[in-house]
Amino acid sequence: MKLVCGLGNPGARYARTRHNAGFMVVEAFAQPLGASWSERWNARVAKVALGREDVLVLEPLTFMNLSGHAVSAAARFFRIVKEDVLIVHDDVDLALGRLMLKFGGGDGGHKGIRSIIEQFGTRDFARLRVGVGRPAQQGPEVPDYVLSPFHESELESLSGALDAAAEGIRAWVAGGVPTAQNRVNRRVRPVGEPSCPGERRDPGPKVREEVE
Repeated sequence: MKLVCGLGNPGARYARTRHNAGFMVVEAFAQPLGASWSERWNARVAKVALGREDVLVLEPLTFMNLSGHAVSAAARFFRIVKEDVLIVHDDVDLALGRLMLKFGGGDGGHKGIRSIIEQFGTRDFARLRVGVGRPAQQGPEVPDYVLSPFHESELESLSGALDAAAEGIRAWVAGGVPTAQNRVNRRVRPVGEPSCPGERRDPGPKVREEVE
């Protein structure tokens, strides 16, 4: 069995906010497979089948910085090894709509990933990062920005990224990290990224999120 976990915050207040991009992606993956959701391990869970592989889809109902408790409880119950776990989360260091899948690494300032590392006792699990972009220079601070909803125009642009991310999850289930990386890491052009090679945008200073 594989475990796919999307990170976010529970409740209507946080629905469709940037910090809940992980929830949005796993729902885009699970719903076409006939997912039926229930609650267990302080999480929203659904079990789906993809080919011959069973996949447990999970959305922690704790707040972001306690996400690891639900993920580790589900993994222990089904004896899922860390190599069969994929975490989907938002990333302010990627442009809106950009996807990046990797295995291992640090938490990058993301408190949900930090909690999972603490509960697993290892960094060795796959992550699918979903770009939500950075706030404008005169815009809100990062904690307020990631807890704000996507604008309607952004949701339209993000829909392609959600579809590509769901396809990336399917590729990961079927073939592991390298197969999924080939599908998603260069699949979606970020919103606002120039199409001509010579038109390079200044990405500005790197910002790390420090929110719950």
